[in-house]
Amino acid sequence: MELRITILAENSVVVPFDVIGEHGFSAFVETPNFNFLFDTGQGKALLNNSIALKKDLSTIKFLYISHGHYDHTGGIVDLLKFKSPIETFGHPDIFSNRYWSIGQIKRYIGIPFSKAYLESLGVKFVFHKEFKEIEKGIFSSGEVERKTEFEKIDKEMKVINNGELIQDEIWDDFSLAIETSKGLVIILGCAHAGIINILNHFINKTGKKEIYAVIGGTHLGFASQEHINSVLEVIEKYNIQKLGASHCTGLEVGAKLYNKLKDRFFFASVGSVFEI
Repeated sequence: MELRITILAENSVVVPFDVIGEHGFSAFVETPNFNFLFDTGQGKALLNNSIALKKDLSTIKFLYISHGHYDHTGGIVDLLKFKSPIETFGHPDIFSNRYWSIGQIKRYIGIPFSKAYLESLGVKFVFHKEFKEIEKGIFSSGEVERKTEFEKIDKEMKVINNGELIQDEIWDDFSLAIETSKGLVIILGCAHAGIINILNHFINKTGKKEIYAVIGGTHLGFASQEHINSVLEVIEKYNIQKLGASHCTGLEVGAKLYNKLKDRFFFASVGSVFEI
């Protein structure tokens, strides 16, 4: 086994026993040298599903946070019951004061715990903004340059800045790339930065020409057909052999991607395992 990725938290499930789904994302990543956790989901599924799927959270070397939204960070405190202290990678903006605001509805969607509280429980934050090799052959995207005109941040996503509710640009949206013998394997949290922007970013930063697999939230749930077609073009451009779409992709868009990609596509739901 060179790399194994098991989905612990996601909106849906693909195994019939003991696991639960929730709106969120978390992936347990195993390499020959160590394990790590990518995001923690909303917090209701992580422990239950890790036990059901026999993934020992106490064995992880570090936690990687894709961005500061509740559905990717709500399980941190539960994780700390099994692993503390824990080195935790992320952007310094992950604790931004975030809201989902539309019409008269305003709901807090940021990390549900304070930085001081998490540090008191054993989290050792390692913040960065630039592209970074956090372990040999494992690359954090850092801030992703936004080049595609049609990959926009949802206008309902807001952040409080100097007491004012303004558009959240979600510069802390991070993704990971892992080098393997078959090529890069990229793990996405929610792809708020735009999946095309992210894939281009990793190609440019790593100097690679191909990507073997992409797994995680693609943020294509409300994308136009033109947008989806552009993503499919990039998938062909980089010869991507496996797309494990989940979370913010949506079932309708997932079905469209499956119809185009066939056996190159899979739903990365709770219990899904990708292995090289």
